[in-house]
Amino acid sequence: MIHIRHRHDTNFTVVGNHLAQHPDLSAVAIGLGVYIQSLPDGASVGIKDLTRRFKEGEITIARALKELETAGYLQRSRERDDRTGRIVTRTRWYDRPGAEPTPAPTPAPAPAKVDLVKRRPVAQQPVPREEPTPLPPVDQPAADLLAGLRRRDPRLWLSETDVRRLSPAVRTWLDRGIGPGRIALTLTGSLPIGAISWPARLLGYRLRNWLPPALPARPTTPGPTAPLPFQTCGGCERVFRAADPGRCRDCRQMAGQAA
Repeated sequence: MIHIRHRHDTNFTVVGNHLAQHPDLSAVAIGLGVYIQSLPDGASVGIKDLTRRFKEGEITIARALKELETAGYLQRSRERDDRTGRIVTRTRWYDRPGAEPTPAPTPAPAPAKVDLVKRRPVAQQPVPREEPTPLPPVDQPAADLLAGLRRRDPRLWLSETDVRRLSPAVRTWLDRGIGPGRIALTLTGSLPIGAISWPARLLGYRLRNWLPPALPARPTTPGPTAPLPFQTCGGCERVFRAADPGRCRDCRQMAGQAA
């Protein structure tokens, strides 16, 4: 085998050979471990989440997670959420089991600028402060809908600023004929298990990407026409429908034949 090397500068994951070449893990467990290590903190790695991502079934995924747990890479524990009071599953991933965690690097101080002529530090110019983006005006029906979501799920706790920013997106739904109850059900349905770190970001994603299309205009169809009035035939006194008084069809045919 010959490697065709490529140096990755962005969007890559460092994986040790102790995982990639583990002698006791199956190929599914190794591949699943590499995938989990590439995920950011806060990602959902439940069995149902992983089966939606991969073609393997729940039994295969569960067996691979058990292998990773036995090898020390994965740790799952049942804990009570301090904010909601619910029992949730906390998952911890160890890049290398048994090793001490690497401390976060301390950011180096910015080097002082030096005047090359006078050989002394240059005074730092103050950075102009950016003015905050003005918030949209209050849309009370949309704001009430967003503020009331925490009654359905306490994890959907929004600040007043979040409500003001998301209100225009809710107004778009309301203008398209979607009722408040249906909007609330869509925003709170199928939420992830465990704590929601950024509820405003999750709701904003659903409001933008789950917006239903506007209904097409209803076609204008002519209404039903009124039936013709009843008339009495002047020859046989039969009742028939016609716009004007006269004779029925049979009498007109007989009169035509006699002529």
